[in-house]
Amino acid sequence: MRRVKIFLFVFTAAACFSQLIQPADLQYLGAFRLPEVSGDSDWNYSGNGSAYYPPGDPAGPDDGTPGSIFAIGHDQQQFISEISIPVPKISKARNPADLNTAGTLQPFRDVKGNMFGELEIPRADIEYLGPQKGQTAGKIHFCWGQHMQYELVPSHGWCETTLSNPNTAGPWFFDGHLNFTTNDYLFEIPEAWSNANTPGRRLASGRFRDGGLAGYGPALFAYGPWQDGNPPQPNAVLQSVTTLLLYGEHAEGVPEIQVSDDKKMIWYSPTDEWSGGAWLEAGGHAALVFAGTKSMGRNWYGFSDGTEYPTDGQGPFPPVPPHPHDQRGWWADSIQAQILFYNPQDLAGVAQGEKKPYEPQPYAYFNLNPYLFDSGYDYERDKMTSLGDCCYDRVHNLLYVFERLADEDRSLVHVFRINDSGTGVRGSGFGDRGSGSIFWDSEYEGRESGFGDRGSGATFQLMQNYPNPYNPETTIRFVLKEPDRVLLKVFDLRGREVFVLADAHYPAGDHAVLFDAKRLPGGIYLYRIRMGGFTASRKMAYLK
Repeated sequence: MRRVKIFLFVFTAAACFSQLIQPADLQYLGAFRLPEVSGDSDWNYSGNGSAYYPPGDPAGPDDGTPGSIFAIGHDQQQFISEISIPVPKISKARNPADLNTAGTLQPFRDVKGNMFGELEIPRADIEYLGPQKGQTAGKIHFCWGQHMQYELVPSHGWCETTLSNPNTAGPWFFDGHLNFTTNDYLFEIPEAWSNANTPGRRLASGRFRDGGLAGYGPALFAYGPWQDGNPPQPNAVLQSVTTLLLYGEHAEGVPEIQVSDDKKMIWYSPTDEWSGGAWLEAGGHAALVFAGTKSMGRNWYGFSDGTEYPTDGQGPFPPVPPHPHDQRGWWADSIQAQILFYNPQDLAGVAQGEKKPYEPQPYAYFNLNPYLFDSGYDYERDKMTSLGDCCYDRVHNLLYVFERLADEDRSLVHVFRINDSGTGVRGSGFGDRGSGSIFWDSEYEGRESGFGDRGSGATFQLMQNYPNPYNPETTIRFVLKEPDRVLLKVFDLRGREVFVLADAHYPAGDHAVLFDAKRLPGGIYLYRIRMGGFTASRKMAYLK
């Protein structure tokens, strides 16, 4: 039997259970298809950016999905089109032909022109926001960048909602921030939160760049371009920018964020891709979410067949494997499409100077793989084909998530309702129990539920380890309603104790233990927590 060191994370979210949206509050309604060709582009290889437009499609049917969506099409043209929102449908066979298809309201138009030059592997997003600071009409705000962008270049702008006459304004720089951190996801900040924490800065923009160039987690900034001119002059430097998340530090003159393990998001892996974001509100509950793909198991830089490549640029260099494994980049054993949840109050602490921008941590995650039509790797088409952007209808509590390359080369759009009851009601459909919520959820019952008991007296919860399967490290989290002594052990399937992970007194709150299994053989293991007279256990898989 071995005793191992543990790493303890304590989260303020434990004190705000009733105020946060839980993963179990996401009710799956189904998906819909995108239209065919319009204007001078199409929806192939789309999904980079989207924006919900409340006044859109006023003549549309009263079918529970009002408004419209502006979205970016084919990633070679990066034009914008407006589409209607059909009623989503669930296809248990994962057949796009079962789904309704959106209609084209405005055909594809190029609103950016040559503003950002030629973009290789573009990163982009758009967001609609109503009139601000004396404006007579709302704007489509946008950001554009590319995968490799070591030099500081302008990245943001806006245009009108009439795509045939966009009257585009920009481009603009973010003051003192790298393009690796600013120009991918873009979404609205609720007015009440902004008034209290970032007055006049109603937009959130940021980026997660694989390999750690943007830090060890998603970067996020609040900004309000109308505060620097209405519109600001072309190539203006926006001064009205507030940092909300940054897992590292910006050193003057250095084109990458300086990183360290003490400024890292939990669960971070260099192969992750967080590509969309939204600020959810429902029934007095809230959450800031990022949508993307989480790498599982081993991560490496090199080729998809497992060949590693020196990250310092120093040889010897391995030969390039044959197609389809000839694309060099960050890879992992497998991926999982996820939505990552943050507590807005933690970001308020950053905005008010009470927290460092690397201190907020996600409090939950939601596994989207059971809902996707084509989750996982596709070496010949795209490194991680699962998720693109997401957008949010905050009036009707509908979250729209783009799944890339799911309808042949086109994206599909999945629709989730955010329940406003706060009771954690799970939606219909074919989802699994892949939620990583740290909260008590009455639906999870039985031996593998992770609850201290099966009644209302449970005073702790044991979550599923993450990642799972893993190789060789995984994190085991547990939540205590009140302080107590905790015994956490790992057993093999024959019931033999192999590790003691924790045997100590813990305060109330959320705690995490890092388990390194490299000295164990691969296989299925059981981890069990005991506190007072209660126990709970879960299984985990070590893929060696």
